Amino acid sequence: MLKSTGFNGGGDEVFVAQDYVVSRDALKALNRGDTFQTAYTRSQISFFDKFNSPVTGSSFEDLYKYYKKKVSVEHDTTSSITTLTVRAFTPQDARRFNEQLLEMAEAMVNQLNIRGRQDLIRFAQAEVDDAKQKARNAAAALSAYRNREGVIDPERQAQVQLQMISKLQDALIETNNQLLQLRAYTPQNPQIEVLSTRAKGLSREIDQQLGKVAGNSKSLSSTAAEYQRLALEAQFSDKNLASAMASLEEARNEARRKQAYVERIVEPNLPDKAIEPRRFRGILATLVVGLIIWGVASMLLAGIREHQD
Repeated sequence: MLKSTGFNGGGDEVFVAQDYVVSRDALKALNRGDTFQTAYTRSQISFFDKFNSPVTGSSFEDLYKYYKKKVSVEHDTTSSITTLTVRAFTPQDARRFNEQLLEMAEAMVNQLNIRGRQDLIRFAQAEVDDAKQKARNAAAALSAYRNREGVIDPERQAQVQLQMISKLQDALIETNNQLLQLRAYTPQNPQIEVLSTRAKGLSREIDQQLGKVAGNSKSLSSTAAEYQRLALEAQFSDKNLASAMASLEEARNEARRKQAYVERIVEPNLPDKAIEPRRFRGILATLVVGLIIWGVASMLLAGIREHQD
């Protein structure tokens, strides 16, 4: 079990595949059509070693216990290599079942890869969709507020209004200066009335323009707070959307880059010589056990005879 980036350990996928190989689901898939059970119930197999005998039983749980004795998985944490061993009564069966279990382990790891990539991208896509909806809602709220209040940007419009007020104030100051000069030097000048009327008009216009900037419920200053809130929400939604889209792209790159897979270091071998059963060891063990039983029985018989005498 190796990862795609170098030869680092495969992580949790190793143990998932390992547990699957020795699971009941793996046995069911391997025994489809009673293939596995038939291979271990042939007539040429010893009565004590074959399945479906009074010694081993015949239920599925008995088959599973028998299966775990014939299939073993060992993992070396140092090299991150997992070794799969299948014991059978013919070399063809051993190799065939080993090959099938390897293919099933590969399918399991591939399924984990696909599920992991799909989940990673799906969650990121969901965040993007949510951010898009929030951005649309914020933009719609800001547009509705502009249409309702008749303002585009209160701050910029206030600056324009203040510039206009400043010009009106300059004109009012100039008019008042002219009016003072005429009243001082030519009190009967007919321009005094004109300038006086102009000064009053400028004062009224200044008051109206100041009212638009501040001072009533429809002024730009009263609408600026709500506008700023909506504008900040729109800006935040846009930034959140940009961040979510970057996360989605990163998730896609991560899904393409980070994958676990089964790498076959050694292919399943076809044995050319049976390792088990170890007949000489079995005969020797039987002889030793028989001698022990004979010795114990002889001692018991001798003791019984002594008591009878």
